[in-house]
Amino acid sequence: MLEIKKQSLSETFSIYFDKRMLKILLLGSISGFPWVLIGSSLSLWLKEDGLSRSTVGWAGLIFAVYAFNYLWAPLIDRIQIPYLTKKIGHRRGWIVLMQFIILVSLVLWSLINPTENLALVITIGLLIAVASATQDITVDALRIEQISENEGKSMAAGAAMAVVGWWSGYKLGGVLSLFSAEYLQNLGFDNYWQITFIILGVLVILMNIGLMFVSEKNSDERMIKQAEHDQIISSKLGDKNFISKFLTWIGGTISGPIISFFKKNGFSIAIGILGFVFLFKVGEAFLGRMSIIFYQEIGFSKSDIAIYSKTLGWVTTVIFTLLGGLFVIRSGVLKAMFLAGIIMAGTNLLFSVLAWSDKSELLFAIVVIFDDIAAAFATVAFVAFISLLVDRTYTATQYALLASIGTAGRTTLASSSGALVDWLNGDWGLFFILTAIMVIPSLIILWSMRDKLKLSEK
Repeated sequence: MLEIKKQSLSETFSIYFDKRMLKILLLGSISGFPWVLIGSSLSLWLKEDGLSRSTVGWAGLIFAVYAFNYLWAPLIDRIQIPYLTKKIGHRRGWIVLMQFIILVSLVLWSLINPTENLALVITIGLLIAVASATQDITVDALRIEQISENEGKSMAAGAAMAVVGWWSGYKLGGVLSLFSAEYLQNLGFDNYWQITFIILGVLVILMNIGLMFVSEKNSDERMIKQAEHDQIISSKLGDKNFISKFLTWIGGTISGPIISFFKKNGFSIAIGILGFVFLFKVGEAFLGRMSIIFYQEIGFSKSDIAIYSKTLGWVTTVIFTLLGGLFVIRSGVLKAMFLAGIIMAGTNLLFSVLAWSDKSELLFAIVVIFDDIAAAFATVAFVAFISLLVDRTYTATQYALLASIGTAGRTTLASSSGALVDWLNGDWGLFFILTAIMVIPSLIILWSMRDKLKLSEK
C-alpha cells in the first residue's frame, strides 16, 4: 500500500534539506536540458530560417521518441556499458554515453544550414531525442534509487526536486539559448543559432562533471531478483541450450516489469492508470508546443521571451514546485492532480485573454506565472504518483513505461498543434480554449477510479 503521511509544516519542509535532494536536482537538470535543444531552440531556428508553423509543429514529432523509450528500457535495466559500467557504475555509465551523443549532435548542428539540409537537421534532432529519451530512463531510475522504498515523504519531496531540476535545466538552458542567439544575431552573425549550439555543448560537459558527485547504489540485489524471475521462466522452458537461454533472458527482460505492474494494481485499475497518464497533459502539450511562436507573433522579442517565459517562469516554477511538493505530502497525490487539472484548464483560458488583448508585458507576466504554477503542481503530483508505483526490481522499465505513455499523449497528439492553429486561421484565442477542454477527459478517468486506487493518504 502506498502512503503519504501528513506531518507538521516545518517537518515537511525540512525534507528538502536532505543532501540527496541536491543530487536529485542535478539529475532533473540533466533530464530537462535536451528539451531546450529539440523544443524551443529548434523551433525558433527553423521558424527564423523561413519555415512554416506547420513544418515546425510536425518537426516536433521527434518528441514521440520519448513515448516509446519503454520499449528499450528493459535493456537499460540489464545491459552494462563496457568500461563505463565498471568505472562509474551502471546508471551513470548509460547517462555519460548518452550525453556524449548529445554533445556530438550539437557539434553537427553547428555545421548545418536548415533551409538547405532540413532532413539532416531533423535526423540529428531525432538522434538527440533518442539519446535524451534513453538517458531519461536511467536518470529516473537513479533518482528513485537515491531514496529507500519505505521513505514515502522523501519520495514526494524527491519528485518535487526532480521537477525543479528538470525545469531548471529547461528554463535556464532556454535563457542561455535565447540570449546567446539574440546577442550573436545583433553582432551580425548569420549563423547565430549554430554558434549557440556550441555554447550549449559546454553545459553538457559541465553536467557530466556534476554527475560524478551523484552516488550510485550497488546493483547486485536488483540483479539477483531479476535472476530469480529468469529461473522461473527457465524451469518452464526445459533444456539449457542457447535458444532456451536467449528466450529466458528476453522473457525475463520484457515480461517481468509488465507482469509485476498488473499484478500489483489489478488489471482494470492498471488500465485506468495508463489511460489517465496518457491524457493528463495533452492540453498543456498543445499549448507548450506553440507558445514560443505565439509569443513572437504577438510582438515579443527573443529577449522578452527569455525574461518573462524563461527567467520569470523558472523562478515561479521553482517556488510552486516546492509548494506543490508540500501539498502532495500533506494532502495527497489525488487532490493535487485534480487541483492541477483545474488550474491547467484555467491557465489555458488566460492565454486566450492574452491573444485577444493588446500587447501587454504585465498580462504576459501574469499568464506565464499562472501557467508555471499549473505545470508545477501537475508535474510534481504526476512524478510522485508514478515513482511510488514502481517495483525496485524493474525501476527503470516501469517508470519509463508510465512516463513514456504520458509522453505519448503529449507528443503524438500535440504534433498537430501547428496545423490546428493554421486550420483556425491563426485564431490563437480559440486554439487556447480548445487546449483547456482537452484537460477534461483525464479528470473524468481519475474521478471514476479514485476509490479503487491503492493510495493511502494520511
